[in-house]
Amino acid sequence: MIDKTATSGSPEPECDFMNIDQTDFSTMSRPEQIRYLEVEGYVVLPKILTPEIITKLKSELADAEMSHTSYSTAQTRANIQPQWISRTAAELIGYPPMIEFLNDLLGPDIVFTRGFFQRTLHGSPGISMHTDGQPHGSNLFGYEGSCPRLLRVLYYLDDLTPERAPFRLIPRSHLSFHADASPYARYKSHPEEITLVVPAGSAVVIPSLTLHGSHPNLDERPRELLQMGYRPAWAGPIQPVEEWDADLVANAPAIAKPFLQSLNTSGAAWEQEHKPVGMKTEAPGINPSRWGD
Repeated sequence: MIDKTATSGSPEPECDFMNIDQTDFSTMSRPEQIRYLEVEGYVVLPKILTPEIITKLKSELADAEMSHTSYSTAQTRANIQPQWISRTAAELIGYPPMIEFLNDLLGPDIVFTRGFFQRTLHGSPGISMHTDGQPHGSNLFGYEGSCPRLLRVLYYLDDLTPERAPFRLIPRSHLSFHADASPYARYKSHPEEITLVVPAGSAVVIPSLTLHGSHPNLDERPRELLQMGYRPAWAGPIQPVEEWDADLVANAPAIAKPFLQSLNTSGAAWEQEHKPVGMKTEAPGINPSRWGD
């Protein structure tokens, strides 16, 4: 269910409307969550972070060295990935409530690909519609963005309101074969885009090929976001990427280490047999009934 609310006064207007999503994600079963993500291109896990975790994250990241984007000094990002700054952020890599969901979605062998901390200040313009994945790589995401299955988990550390840089996306855009869905395309706005207004501690999960962005921050308060990337181990990049620093991995929390695998982990195998030995006769992850139908 969508509620249409007009807004104005953006520092640099991307669009002059807001289609606020009213979906009740709190009542969804796991099959329903998976179906929603796979079909619509997003799902919300409301208030998955406790207030205590949010407080720790904010405290440990408060003094992170930040730089700003090319389009606004009010859109700031940590210069170092947050898991190497904050012990709590590092522990969040293996956060059990999220990992349980990811195991059901991706299977048990999961690679953590990147962390990202953003502080959107008052007056920041909106983020244009874009994807976080490009099949041939790009200067923005390197070759991490070339992974054929790649998720972004966005943990919001502050309440989103229509004025406080809420998230926006184009549902089902990740499914389209049309040229308009090119992962290298960017859009100022789209008439069928929607806006997510979620409470602090909520996680928004999207495939990397979902077109998404944000509205401007018209609130006097900043909006903080912790983003993490995950993929199934088989879905490696098309070109080698720089590995994690071995000392950082060695000092990471035990709960994070299973996911801090080589960033070049892949199931790539050029030589293929028509009838390999040991073929299975079942695979629940591709069951048409996995959605609970």
